[in-house]
Amino acid sequence: MLVSGAARAQASAEISDGSTVTIHYVLTVDGKIRDSSKGKKPMSYVQGTGQIIPGLEQEIRNLKVGDEKRIIVAPGDGYGPVNPDMFQNVPKKSVKGRSKLKIGSTVSGQFGGRQVNAVIIGEDKDNFILDLNHPLAGKTLQFDVEIVEISRKRAVKNEE
Repeated sequence: MLVSGAARAQASAEISDGSTVTIHYVLTVDGKIRDSSKGKKPMSYVQGTGQIIPGLEQEIRNLKVGDEKRIIVAPGDGYGPVNPDMFQNVPKKSVKGRSKLKIGSTVSGQFGGRQVNAVIIGEDKDNFILDLNHPLAGKTLQFDVEIVEISRKRAVKNEE
């Protein structure tokens, strides 16, 4: 009889597609720490499913539990280049709390049928110019990664 179960990979097992990988990471951008799991719960994802940015996923492949690595991810393998088509003019009168907003403020709203955050990058008398790009678009990312756990679900035989 086959039963589904999770089999913990040995410390010598390498990360491959389908592996559930648990990592600690520190993300540094322009010399400043932007995010970190240190001192918190580590992050888990499934390798090969696109749950993390492509450049990080590619560089983590074949690492083992206990491995530590500094990974530099170029914009094209991270959040992409800055896309000028993602700059939008929005009438000031349509923005709530507009009197308190200034260049650099973040606003939320609907764009293309989904909820997004945007940064005000300019304004004129009637409009705000919003940047709808991901905040890390166009940035080179530095990840310091530690592999905490690798597991793989597989069918196991029950000898009953």
